[in-house]
Amino acid sequence: MQKISYHRVGEENAGERLDVFLAKENPDLSRSHIQRLIAEQQVTVNGEPARSSYRVKPGDEVVLKIPLPRELEVVPENIPLDIYYEDADVVVVNKPRGMVVHPAEGNYSGTLVNALLFHCRDLSGVNGIMRPGIVHRLDKDTSGLIMVAKNDFAHLELARQLKDRRVTRRYTALAHGNFKEDRGTVDAPIGRHSRDRQRMAVVGRGGRHAVTHYEVRERFGQYTLLELKLETGRTHQIRVHMAYLGHPLVGDLKYGPARPHFGLQGQFLHAATLGFHHPRWGEYLEFTAPLPGELVDILARLRQD
Repeated sequence: MQKISYHRVGEENAGERLDVFLAKENPDLSRSHIQRLIAEQQVTVNGEPARSSYRVKPGDEVVLKIPLPRELEVVPENIPLDIYYEDADVVVVNKPRGMVVHPAEGNYSGTLVNALLFHCRDLSGVNGIMRPGIVHRLDKDTSGLIMVAKNDFAHLELARQLKDRRVTRRYTALAHGNFKEDRGTVDAPIGRHSRDRQRMAVVGRGGRHAVTHYEVRERFGQYTLLELKLETGRTHQIRVHMAYLGHPLVGDLKYGPARPHFGLQGQFLHAATLGFHHPRWGEYLEFTAPLPGELVDILARLRQD
């Protein structure tokens, strides 16, 4: 099975590389994915295979064939979980750094979902077989609390709370630089980066409303410890907003310095507090998880200095 998309090159695209043209026409695909499809001869120009470097001309007919992902069975795996709360409707887990939340291309095992299926057996089916129970996500290298729905009723109610901004989400982060103000708010729309489709960015057009509140907790000269509260939940929101302010998160190789400080591979970001109303009886529940040891050690070094 495959999806086929047809494109005719206009005057405004004349001279663009083929991979660049297709990346613009197919914003859901990364440029590297498109280059791979071109190399596999899944792309033709005027009926003939072409290279990524081909410069398109007005009137060119470009055909892109996208093989549909095969549905995979997600296998339960006996992976230990740090569970903070659990009942018949919801489970709250403290996710470790380095763990992917749900299976996707390149990560079909060792994920939080694989572990949850072994532990819970039953999870909601709202998000399909690859993301059962997942109401919201954390990046692979972001540690901390995440809520998971065990049934569709709980899933829809928790998702409604997220949409209505009734879920409390507070994060701890270490950012580069010294913030001028003790607190502030970033209200800036986020969308796909214009040149790198695997990154997000603050954009002028086409972005989704995104608001992050921050407060300084401790200053270390070249670094600042922050508490951040999400008002919205866009992909990479905190990481993008802090980079937008000129204060990328320590360890964030995607949005910050190419050389990791303190040898930290992955952003210093921890989902410390999670609060929501129980989906069935409405009681407000709130949980707080401490920083993982690796991040505690970094702060200890900074305080010694």
